[in-house]
Amino acid sequence: MRSSTRTRTKTKTVTPTRSEGLALKAARLDARLGELESVVVAFSGGVDSAFLAVTASRILGPRALAVTAASASYPATHHQLALRVAREFSLCHEVIETSELARPEYRANSANRCYFCKDELFTRLSALAAERGIAHVLDGNNADDRGDYRPGRRAAREHGVLSPLDEADLTKGDIRTLAREAGMSTWDEPASACLSSRIPYGSEVTDEKLRQIERAEDAVRTLGFRVFRVRHHDSLARLEIARDEMARALDPIVSERLVAGVKAAGYQFVSLDLQGYRLGSLNEALRLRPVS
Repeated sequence: MRSSTRTRTKTKTVTPTRSEGLALKAARLDARLGELESVVVAFSGGVDSAFLAVTASRILGPRALAVTAASASYPATHHQLALRVAREFSLCHEVIETSELARPEYRANSANRCYFCKDELFTRLSALAAERGIAHVLDGNNADDRGDYRPGRRAAREHGVLSPLDEADLTKGDIRTLAREAGMSTWDEPASACLSSRIPYGSEVTDEKLRQIERAEDAVRTLGFRVFRVRHHDSLARLEIARDEMARALDPIVSERLVAGVKAAGYQFVSLDLQGYRLGSLNEALRLRPVS
């Protein structure tokens, strides 16, 4: 009896390269946006919402409306970025005013302050969408935001807001790469957040404090620093500056100008945090679970 030998061929699993993987994610985003009839994009001017607004405009044309919410807690520098991107890419763009500072819960500045800000924003955007007959409201949350403490995600869920960047599994790094490829001049702009995020939880948010913080950060920015925060501790300004910019901040001439500029904003004392800039440092005093 003749025996036969069978040769088994193993199927090799091919893992996409980084560029191939990113292309797949970008294609998923395009396909997801293409499924939507019409959208309002919450467009702050940061790279995430800017890339989403530009992509939605490319896919949906005039059926994509980018809306920027101006308020006391919104940095003027971000407003200018939003206007710049809207101009460069001919977006359908509008600016509305939100009034989160009128809400006592927001001013109280508890650990879930962001919820009340986003509830104000999405209430306004949902009303605008309903008035215009626009089917969906979108935000710029991405895959990296899943592990961060973001009470605003609850507000997004309650208002039925979609997050296409997150759905496509796009990270912040992915978005910057795709934004650069799309020719966006703001692709490498540092991440930002509302000015209220500079005030420790439990300390009331006031327009006076927000303007003081903004003046101080303008002074730091004028000296050429890119990644930083001015944390507000009453009469003390605590500067968080990126580690790769720290040496320059410690230069005697530069530090003298830093101190003078920040004090001119109304602070009595100026300190440099030797841990450097880190995202959400005021959350370090809390024991928090991520809000997905």
